[in-house]
Amino acid sequence: MKRIITLAAALILWVGMAAAPAVAAEATATVDFASAYVWRGLTFNDGFVIQPSIDVAKNGFGVNVWGNYDVSDYDNQVSSNDFQEVDLTLYYSKTFGKLDAGIGVINYLFPQGGDETTEAYLSLGYPIVGGLSASLAVYYDFEAFDELSYANLGLSYAYDINDKLSLEAGATAGWAGGDFCAANGGNGDSGLWDYSFSLSVGYAISDALSASAGITYVGSLDDDHLVDGNTVDTLDTELYGTVGVSYTF
Repeated sequence: MKRIITLAAALILWVGMAAAPAVAAEATATVDFASAYVWRGLTFNDGFVIQPSIDVAKNGFGVNVWGNYDVSDYDNQVSSNDFQEVDLTLYYSKTFGKLDAGIGVINYLFPQGGDETTEAYLSLGYPIVGGLSASLAVYYDFEAFDELSYANLGLSYAYDINDKLSLEAGATAGWAGGDFCAANGGNGDSGLWDYSFSLSVGYAISDALSASAGITYVGSLDDDHLVDGNTVDTLDTELYGTVGVSYTF
């Protein structure tokens, strides 16, 4: 049922985009290659994965489809050479002065088994000074947990080395709701969850084609919430790297 609702919403969004003033939609296709799949501090695969995505946006409205393909297996729960996850996102973003705001709905699908769920989110971003920016994202799961499931506060610094080469460093801190915590090995209380530090470099090959590489370190802010373990849905992989390519058309 949720999938039908999501697809119907996508159709409505596409109609709205088509009826909007004649501004060309922008599409970006991306493929990332990562040494692990880590999400909100949780390890879903400690081995090699491929994560393709396609994003189409027009007049602030957008549709994103993202997938995770497991090249290697993990913990006898994740099989190799399978799509483990597909996420469908509908969103709207707008800038108010210096404040960037976005709202959206994410439908999480698991083709190899597992309960799908849906989150609504609100994101805010604000430039502080120079290349330093702050961000806040809040997620409400209205299917699996029916609660505020996760929130993330971030700081990032971006620096353009030259016209083609850029560098970005970031740090985040996460908070999790009680049901989300309990479902992922924690004690079931809401509280501080994960943190991360990241460093990435981007290179503009052409106006449309770009490449990137990065490294991320993740850890637990509270071991009673985000548990350190060696299984799916715990903190297992702390350091992982990514390389990717993107094409805009």
